[in-house]
Amino acid sequence: NATIELVAYRAEFGEAFLEEACEKGWEGVIAKRASSAYVPGRSKEWLKFKCSKEQEFVVGGFTDPQGARTGFGALLIGYYEDGKLRYAGKVGTGYNTALLAMLHAQLTKLEQETSPFEGDPPVRKAVHWVRPEIVVQIGFSEWTRDGRLRHPRFLGIRDDKSPHQVVREQA
Repeated sequence: NATIELVAYRAEFGEAFLEEACEKGWEGVIAKRASSAYVPGRSKEWLKFKCSKEQEFVVGGFTDPQGARTGFGALLIGYYEDGKLRYAGKVGTGYNTALLAMLHAQLTKLEQETSPFEGDPPVRKAVHWVRPEIVVQIGFSEWTRDGRLRHPRFLGIRDDKSPHQVVREQA
């Protein structure tokens, strides 16, 4: 259910308008030079500014790397609800080579045989389950209807919060 609202604002109001759009739960805004006509594809005349959310999650597993990637492919993350770790999705972007190696070394020390997530394992192929002890900060565009993150990206490790303190913050 996409909502499109056409609004004309001067450039000096752009940041305030983006903030307002994000507060209303919109996906973002498109800014264009007033004199430009639409052309397909990317252009410096038309710019997309997306709203972004972020919060912390608990790592419950990781997938094997594919192709030339080293370390791991994606982190499997979740949050606590009623004392149970709920799966929120896979995060495969936001890492550099050094971070992949460092995180992989930490994760392999936490490996266990079974999934820490409540219910059936969310991923079954090339997965390594870990004790849920690492908290990470994740940016994402929104929650899907089935409780997964859309467009998640790794932002950093959080050492200021216990894993059991991590709950879903946004509806």
